[in-house]
Amino acid sequence: MRKDSRLIKQAREVLQIEAQGILDLVERIGPEFEEVVEMILNSKGRVILTGIGKSGIVGRKITATLNSTGTPSLFLHPAEAVHGDLGVVTADDIVIAISNSGYTKELASILPSLKGLGAKVIAFSGDPESPLARESHLFINVGVEREACPMGLAPTTSTTAALAMGDALAVVLINRRQFNRRDFKRFHPGGSLGDRLSIRIKEVMLKDDKIPLVLKDQAIEEAIFEIDRKRLGASLVVDDGLVLQGIVTDGDIRRSLIKRRDIMGLKVEEVMSTSPKMIDEGKRVAEAVALMEHNAVTVLPVVDRVKRVRGIIHLHGLLGGKEFRLNDG
Repeated sequence: MRKDSRLIKQAREVLQIEAQGILDLVERIGPEFEEVVEMILNSKGRVILTGIGKSGIVGRKITATLNSTGTPSLFLHPAEAVHGDLGVVTADDIVIAISNSGYTKELASILPSLKGLGAKVIAFSGDPESPLARESHLFINVGVEREACPMGLAPTTSTTAALAMGDALAVVLINRRQFNRRDFKRFHPGGSLGDRLSIRIKEVMLKDDKIPLVLKDQAIEEAIFEIDRKRLGASLVVDDGLVLQGIVTDGDIRRSLIKRRDIMGLKVEEVMSTSPKMIDEGKRVAEAVALMEHNAVTVLPVVDRVKRVRGIIHLHGLLGGKEFRLNDG
């Protein structure tokens, strides 16, 4: 079979362009990067990655790398954030927003809320004059001279550069935390990430008095108190036999407040979502994570065959960078 030298040449050019894009970042590493590292090390919260499209995929990968190397992290989808998922953000968190252009409207819509919550925002962008760069506390320049795409449209070199900067951040944090092989094994039971994800949900779910629960005929005020006490951003709605009826989230409450200012007179059933995603305790963590990410939710009720509540899991609890506390039995 004749080799097509033209195709080989094109492939090599792509790799050269992307490699140069990463090399151009080397000289940009300076005081701002060091300040980001210190900010994360001194934070009591988590590192939250956010981005849309290809930048969002890069953010998910950086999230996974940080979690597996000792830095608690989670991914926040900006489109879902405006519909209630901002409830996971606290004043102690650090948000890394990724956008090559810095003009992503989905990020622009949540920046004021993120800053209003007290979170620090770091921009991974290629334009220091963009709205994202100007509105963030710190700007990390991940811009590239050109994309490998011949039309200059498909994110290629730019996503590679952002991903490489995320790796640089993760590795520096590894060294500063003195994260060693023993720590790595603790975060990867059995020696691999796959083994962590293979653990059964019943072994890691929150149970008994750790489950936020309300009845549907209770006042919404009781649900708000329960959500605040259990700090999972949601409360399960059950009947007297603990059979799941629905779920009330921070987002449900916010949306109700938009419709009417005074919601304290409402019953839980008037605010709750009646078709929550749920999972069986015999399933594995990997299945729960996939279900939550696919449906853009952070909490899953754990139920038996008749939908009786057995427990609850939170995405941060599964992938939050901490060692699992396995349940007995």
